[in-house]
Amino acid sequence: MSHQVSVWRAAQLVGVARGVLQQQVREGTLMVNDGLVSTDTLVQLYPDAQLEESGMLERVVQIRDEAFGKRLRERLLPSQEVLAQRLFAQSQELGDVRRHLQRYHGLVIAVQKRVRELAALHPDDADLRALEQQVTGGLAEALATKSVGMLEVMDDMLKVMAAQVTVRPSGHQFLVEGHANLLQSGLHSGLKLNYGCGNGSCGMCKVRVISGEVARTQHSDYLLSESEKAQGYTLMCCHTAASSELVLELLEADGPQDIPQQQIVAQVRAVSELAPNTRLLHLQTPRSHRLRFLAGQSVSLGWTRAGQDDVSSTYPVASCPCDDRNLLFFIARDATDDLARHLFAGDIKAGSPVTVVGPMGEFVLAEGHRPLVFAACDGGFAPIKSLIEYALSLDAAPSLSLFWLATRSDGHFLENQCRAWSEALDQFEYELVAHADVEAGAREIALAMRADLFDIECDFYLAGPPDFIHTLHHELRASGVAAAQIFTQTL
Repeated sequence: MSHQVSVWRAAQLVGVARGVLQQQVREGTLMVNDGLVSTDTLVQLYPDAQLEESGMLERVVQIRDEAFGKRLRERLLPSQEVLAQRLFAQSQELGDVRRHLQRYHGLVIAVQKRVRELAALHPDDADLRALEQQVTGGLAEALATKSVGMLEVMDDMLKVMAAQVTVRPSGHQFLVEGHANLLQSGLHSGLKLNYGCGNGSCGMCKVRVISGEVARTQHSDYLLSESEKAQGYTLMCCHTAASSELVLELLEADGPQDIPQQQIVAQVRAVSELAPNTRLLHLQTPRSHRLRFLAGQSVSLGWTRAGQDDVSSTYPVASCPCDDRNLLFFIARDATDDLARHLFAGDIKAGSPVTVVGPMGEFVLAEGHRPLVFAACDGGFAPIKSLIEYALSLDAAPSLSLFWLATRSDGHFLENQCRAWSEALDQFEYELVAHADVEAGAREIALAMRADLFDIECDFYLAGPPDFIHTLHHELRASGVAAAQIFTQTL
């Protein structure tokens, strides 16, 4: 018997990116009905999809040592209380199904008995005999033992392991796994949620539960009014999904204009050398004041040395908004950049306070499901990295391609990160280009794009110096790419 699941759940079941299934829906190879996909159709499209190959069971049972097992359980398994609630809900659902089946079975038996009685009274009535055979045959077929499809079993298991949350009115969906709360899960799935402290103090992540159940994960100082409680409001940062399916009503940011300007005093967590002329600056915000920003945006960093004037510079954030406490920046050696000079001189160290002001900029990921192509030059990899990590959390693009131009010897300072993405993700590919001349390097990237099955039906994101942006933008437009599909950030 076919089972209906959401596109999000279907992608999990067969082990592909959600964007791949959405692309098949647009092409007509995967049919949906009211947003749901038939498991029979999934099996036809992915006949080799097996539970054993998905790694789903292995993630749960391969717990080798106690310390690793504890971390794995916290990451992948809900708490015992939440697990019990979800199992109880499924037991109730199973009990309801059994009661309905018993009633229908009794009704069919009664109909069968009556048809036989009528057929015995009227042995010459061909229609009655045909009806008796149809009822008897149909009942036998319904009662016959039929193996349950593997995808149906996997879907039932997923409902216990990971709750599916649907957001209204946007229709966005995300999963709640392990001990994560609703806010953490939504941010890790790329949703542009409204929040502030993240610890139950400000109430900015307040949402209304339309259907399903939630369970408290931590204490909150913010008090909901009795009216809000009666309407089903709760705090995302202090609750997780107790039921396998949950529907929430909330407003999401549409773009940079919906993200407020913030000022936070963060602390330097570490300064690391990525290359001789590139440093990784890792800042950590207070637990009670996190930076809300969109992937691709920039901030201003300010630092003060005792007895001297403040120094400040603007840098793109190189990390994903899903980890809003840990902010990463790639700082290049630059004699004209006062903050960079102090960083390379060793004046800015772990523990130093740094003032973060922002976010700013509109170089953010646009809504859509087209393949994504990213192009960066040297330090332009910072906002591109943020966008790639955000796109991966959304899981909505059929494919992602990266082209990175280095104009100096250590320009590909995170080549290992690109390699890791490529090895871990089937839908990601990259190409590294080295050229001392920016314009010539940009033209080389344009040629590489065309050689790599160039498709103008993509969204292109370009970040780097003006000459790089201008040259590559001109090449893309000359190739037929619409201006609305090209997004740029000049650094």
